[in-house]
Amino acid sequence: MTKKRLILEDGSVFEGEGFGYDKEVIGELVFNTGMSGYQESITDQSYAGQLLTFTYPLIGNYGINYDNYESLNPSCVGVIVHEWARRPSHWKSQMNLDTFLKQKKIPGLAGIDTRLLTKKIRKHGVMKAYLTSKDDPLSDLLAVLRNTELDQKLIQKVSTQAAYPIPGQGYRVIVMDFGLKHSILAELSKRNCQVTVVPYDTSLEEINALAPDGIVLSNGPGDPDDLPEALDTIRELEKRYPLFGICMGHQLFSKANGAKTYKMKFGHRGFNHAVRELATGQIHFTSQNHGYAVSREDLPADLEITHEEINDHTVEGLRHKKYPAFSVQYHPDACPGPHDAGYLFDSFLKLIEESKQTK
Repeated sequence: MTKKRLILEDGSVFEGEGFGYDKEVIGELVFNTGMSGYQESITDQSYAGQLLTFTYPLIGNYGINYDNYESLNPSCVGVIVHEWARRPSHWKSQMNLDTFLKQKKIPGLAGIDTRLLTKKIRKHGVMKAYLTSKDDPLSDLLAVLRNTELDQKLIQKVSTQAAYPIPGQGYRVIVMDFGLKHSILAELSKRNCQVTVVPYDTSLEEINALAPDGIVLSNGPGDPDDLPEALDTIRELEKRYPLFGICMGHQLFSKANGAKTYKMKFGHRGFNHAVRELATGQIHFTSQNHGYAVSREDLPADLEITHEEINDHTVEGLRHKKYPAFSVQYHPDACPGPHDAGYLFDSFLKLIEESKQTK
């Protein structure tokens, strides 16, 4: 195994063994608290440009299989674990984690104290980090790290370049792809929707031409402030069609209606986040992956908070008071994680049905 170092912006150094693909990378360092679901996490495009740290000490024990991809070409820049399982055991397993990362050209680091690393991120917040096998002086490597600007055009890189259909016999649903998870499409297909996935920058005219019954704004990576061009389109779409925003889609929906977003200290990334539905008081455990949140203090009058995180009280759901449009910060599609919130897809289809009855 190649010796590698993880160098943090604050000067901290973690030394371990490299695995996966061998290359030098710089990215935003984040952590995920899930005890399983590592393949879905690695292939989630919301991790684009990030070094993904798993807090669970053993990753890869059930291998990699063809059923658990959330995208075929993952865009996280690195994977950090305490230990990876060299001999996975599961009847569906096609390969181990090392082989998978080599195929996807993603470097990994093992053998470090991921608990200490997580505590550091929790205390100081997410930061840039440099995964390298170079033995140059630390001062030189820190200079490279601190002078490297991270890519801000993440959605543009992970969104589909051309529209494509997923056949069904039910309602026609347009999914705007900001870096979507395949499980969102699976939930819509399960409900027999006729789905068309379109690029993030598809115009209102192009969407109208597809005669949709409803619109889904998908999840995706990065800062919603980096995509102002989508806001005008969303403002017009919500006036014409029932609309459902998920994660990044939730943030863009909120901004299109005048809300503000902010960067969280270390975000929500895991599958055990408890969310309260304000109308009923019911608690759902949810799958989440985001580093930005909607500001409660700056919420416009047209938006109503429907859900909140029970620990830090961040905004987890919104509803438009005038139009049939709503959004959630978490993933009702789960995969991985609990399916408590899967009913929201049914709520979306019910909005479509009610909308058609009033026309």
